[in-house]
Amino acid sequence: MTATAFSLEGRKALVTGGASGIGATTAGILRDLGASVAIADVNTEGLATQSAALGDCPTFECDVSDEAQCEVTAKAAAEALGGLDIAVNSAGLVDEVKYALERDMEPWQQIMDVNLRGTFQICRAAARIMVPQKSGAIVNIASVNGPGGWPRRTSYGPSKAAIIALTKELACEWGEHGVRVNAVGPGYIATPMVQGLIDVGKVDTERLNNRTPLGRLGTPAEVGQAIAFLASDWASYISGVILFVDGGWMAYGGAGDVKTF
Repeated sequence: MTATAFSLEGRKALVTGGASGIGATTAGILRDLGASVAIADVNTEGLATQSAALGDCPTFECDVSDEAQCEVTAKAAAEALGGLDIAVNSAGLVDEVKYALERDMEPWQQIMDVNLRGTFQICRAAARIMVPQKSGAIVNIASVNGPGGWPRRTSYGPSKAAIIALTKELACEWGEHGVRVNAVGPGYIATPMVQGLIDVGKVDTERLNNRTPLGRLGTPAEVGQAIAFLASDWASYISGVILFVDGGWMAYGGAGDVKTF
């Protein structure tokens, strides 16, 4: 067998959270690899901007925490694109960096509703199309904040841990129908979301760089490229995997900064 560079030519993809950050970058990468792309988000202004950047791609205003909107969006995207082969769940929220004893339940629940419930609802809506056609690739967004315990992240961390479990469970359930379900687990990525935390002093980039073996934040493109790989035929025998795109964060087990060793 001769290996060739992978292509997504002819594939139809829906990317949630496509108005900014990792979602917007991923949509562009999928398009550049030949896929037809639709994007969904609650940010209508951002949708219009990204649609123009992607060549007037179909856009859908969608609150992923709303079950009906997820069902309508997946069906409408499939109709607009002429099918649905790829679904990327990039819509998500970060939580306040706040002690558990001080945390209010309403914002805690909102994180769960968008990150976990939203991911499940788009997965299920996409699978209603993919399972009958016996093919499809779904890629979710987990986090390095999922597998371990991080103080003061008691809503975001559990939501991402649950996405890891959900990804594995759906991969097992839908594999017999030719539908692969994987996730990427970003470390700290230079997105507008993270920049917002930096701006209010919640994230110290120097400290993060010292803790990361590669010594820097990642870029949205580096995450998007990993997503594109998992959505491609090059990953045709990969399902139920969490691919950490983290500069070595998860690998490091030492005490203190990497640079102290």
